[in-house]
Amino acid sequence: MLNRTELLRIFCCAAESGSFREAANCLSISPQAVTRAIKELEGMFGEPLFHRSTRQVQISAFGERLAEQARPALSGIDQLFNQNSRSRDQELRGRVRITVMQSIGHRILVPLLAPLLREYPEIELDLRLNDVMVDAVDQKIDIGIRIGFVRDRSYIARVIAPIGLQVVATPELLQRCGMPTSPLDLQRLPLSALVDRNNGRIWPWYFAGEQQFVPSQPAFTCDDQEVECEAVLSGLCISQLPDHLITAHLANGRLIALLPHCAPVPLELFIYRPQRGPVSARVRMIYDLLSRYLGDALDQAGHTL
Repeated sequence: MLNRTELLRIFCCAAESGSFREAANCLSISPQAVTRAIKELEGMFGEPLFHRSTRQVQISAFGERLAEQARPALSGIDQLFNQNSRSRDQELRGRVRITVMQSIGHRILVPLLAPLLREYPEIELDLRLNDVMVDAVDQKIDIGIRIGFVRDRSYIARVIAPIGLQVVATPELLQRCGMPTSPLDLQRLPLSALVDRNNGRIWPWYFAGEQQFVPSQPAFTCDDQEVECEAVLSGLCISQLPDHLITAHLANGRLIALLPHCAPVPLELFIYRPQRGPVSARVRMIYDLLSRYLGDALDQAGHTL
């Protein structure tokens, strides 16, 4: 159960944000936690703090008065702790361990973080390039970045950007093998297969309408998407690859997109951290920076070679 100070802090954030979801993102907690805190305060005061509808929440008159009274009180508590806690400079030192897929770690993450690491040289970046979803607590991971869907509720996660998947090939290969007109046509063509490092199985190819298939006789098999992309660019096979690896090659004509009308619903790039204990200033700073800028950096990388 949260104490009264924490309940008021959540309430004030919701009052300033205008929505429970935005307050949850700001505080790195779930929207359900915000809702529970507001309901608990409403039970304590016997007054509604927000008027709710299916479309929006609007702070009540009582809620506005309470927020005005709570803000200076919370500010005084913050000042008390700030004056008697370690300085920000002391907090911005030490290790931050990040796990991220190889394709994003190689091309995007290090250039994005480099200016901040030069500004704070006492922060030690521990980067683990791994396409396998690891146990963040067991591996002492501070921040994780993955493509897919967030299923584990033990993590605090935030969606960064949609990741589209496209089937692509070189013009030369299509001239030799012909242009497919449906996903079924692909099975007669030289395809690539990407091995899932979690279980050794081949990842299925996804299409609109929840259709999917696994290449039955692949012409090329590997467990790394960047290598898979190189195989496609070499004219060895047809592949289904994420936008950030192929957008520039589509723009310059080295690759051609196939079956665009059959493209699946985009996946999600998300950033997450474990739900455990206090978060250090250095981890929060890097988490917030990646949350704010990683999507743009991914889009920019997709348009450059």
